[in-house]
Amino acid sequence: MKLTRPSLIPFLLLTLSASGFAQDLPISGINPSRDIPGAHLSPEPETEYKVVFDFVMIDDNLDDPYPMLPLVARYVNTLANMGVPKENRKISIVMHRGSGLIGLNNDEFRARHEGKDNPNIELINQLHEAGVTFHLCGQGMISRGLEESDLLDAIQVDYWALTTLIELGRQGYVKIGG
Repeated sequence: MKLTRPSLIPFLLLTLSASGFAQDLPISGINPSRDIPGAHLSPEPETEYKVVFDFVMIDDNLDDPYPMLPLVARYVNTLANMGVPKENRKISIVMHRGSGLIGLNNDEFRARHEGKDNPNIELINQLHEAGVTFHLCGQGMISRGLEESDLLDAIQVDYWALTTLIELGRQGYVKIGG
């Protein structure tokens, strides 16, 4: 397809603006969703996005990051790429029913998983730096014999995952997963 001068300008602007955002994405190594010109619904910079991801799945593959973490990272990067400022990205993750083990520090993770390193640490720390809050079910923490000192600094211990999900819902967060 031959590009004419009028159609070349929007193409170059789109390419330059996308490449400009790509340098400033909060999570390295994770691409945002691809642009769909003319899409009916897209993230809007002035909208406050309150989203809670409900992590309940037990992950048996300890060699890779928890499967939902890259999805959350893609969502964060997509919002940033679409111009949504950090203060309008209110994203939380509630971990319970086995998923909370992804928040262990490396020493505790190794002790519980045959000497393997925790593959989630880098992504959790990047997400936390990007403003994502991590909520661990305190009841699950107790039942697994964990102490707060066993956790990454990014992990907040709440009373109970159910309480956290209800409270965030009451604050207007939209629940994803679970």
